[in-house]
Amino acid sequence: MALSSLTALSPLDGRYSSKVESLRQYFSELALIRYRVLIEIEWLQALAAEPVLVEVPEFSAATVKELDAIVTGFSEPDGAAVKTIEARTNHDVKAIEYFLKERLAGNAEIAKVAEFIHFACTSEDVNNLCHALMLKAARDDVMLPALDRIIWRLTAMAHELADAAMLAHTHGQPASPTTLGKEMANVVARLKRARQRIAGIKLLGKINGAVGNYNAHMVAYPEIDWEKFARSFVENLGLEFNPYTIQIEPHDAIAELFDAYARANTIMLDLDRDIWGYISLGYFTQKTKAGEVGSSTMPHKVNPIDFENSEGNFGIANALLRHMSEKLPVSRWQRDLTDSTVLRNMGTALGYTLLAYDSLLKGLGKLEANYTMLSSDLDANWDVLAEPVQTVLRRYGVSGAYELLKDLTRGKGGITRESLHEFIKTLTIPDSAKNSLLELRPATYVGKAIELAKKI
Repeated sequence: MALSSLTALSPLDGRYSSKVESLRQYFSELALIRYRVLIEIEWLQALAAEPVLVEVPEFSAATVKELDAIVTGFSEPDGAAVKTIEARTNHDVKAIEYFLKERLAGNAEIAKVAEFIHFACTSEDVNNLCHALMLKAARDDVMLPALDRIIWRLTAMAHELADAAMLAHTHGQPASPTTLGKEMANVVARLKRARQRIAGIKLLGKINGAVGNYNAHMVAYPEIDWEKFARSFVENLGLEFNPYTIQIEPHDAIAELFDAYARANTIMLDLDRDIWGYISLGYFTQKTKAGEVGSSTMPHKVNPIDFENSEGNFGIANALLRHMSEKLPVSRWQRDLTDSTVLRNMGTALGYTLLAYDSLLKGLGKLEANYTMLSSDLDANWDVLAEPVQTVLRRYGVSGAYELLKDLTRGKGGITRESLHEFIKTLTIPDSAKNSLLELRPATYVGKAIELAKKI
């Protein structure tokens, strides 16, 4: 069976391939090979720039240009050539070394120093830097901009719906009113903090040999300060240097990043469920599109499918992200291979995250506030004003204020404007306070909700 979007095993490469296209340049097999080529070439050029390494003279401008062009022009046929070598060696990183030696065999400068390709490196010296660069670039170029689009949309909704009074529900029961805008503002505030955590995590890197001690480096060139050299190399890649590692960079920073993604995903999953509920209550309606079908048998249906799709994909993403954040920092003694296969799923975890982002943003774009339903629900729940009444009574020292309102309203139902006003008129409090309570309606009992929504 030929591989296509219809026959792909993963829905990320099939049904949803167009929605995660932007991640392929960072997490595909070709991308990993390209990043490995980048690290090997950067390492060779760094060695050539070190005066003590007289065996590797500084490269000419033409050779530097040729080396750089291998990275910038790296193609699918190049990747296929590496995979052909890997099929023979059964080692993916060693295949990169052989590929470069073959590719550069015609360059006299490189041919003389070919054995310095992958010099003193273990595979993980290359891999950890690749993974860090892949995650950093994908975060900055794809994931954060996508998250920002959600934050911007929710911020706009917070402002647009700032004064759209809404009956709140605590424990699923009618509660003190809020506004739709304020509820969106709550999520914006949470996501801004979550975004800061994602953006603020510094990805670590190392290039210190087989068990992290520069063993081979020190034997070959004891006069070089290899720790300083490695630090400079890693930092020049835009990463933070980790001076203490085993064979692998311990992946703590990657685990922190995945935890941060999962935390942001949980916030948005929470939003998916809340909006699903608001649609069910009729507080939001959804814009329809000509030709679309909501149900195969019930023609009237406009289902909240975008929020359901988003919720489901956040769940898959978080299962992967949390597994990786727990597994990756654990390695038996100085190295085992369990992290290698897990790390190949970074793109899958972020792919489901990006897919969930896309569905959520699509769903948000369809929402319209149903002011008629919002108003009707508020008018049907005058008992929510028991809270301000008993609070005002407390201010004026009325004994048993809470109990008075509890007896009047709790579990009674059917509290109307008229019955509540009759009760208020009997209260022994100043007329100014009494009049203020009589003017209060559920739709106006929103505290600072409007102000808070507008200033987010």
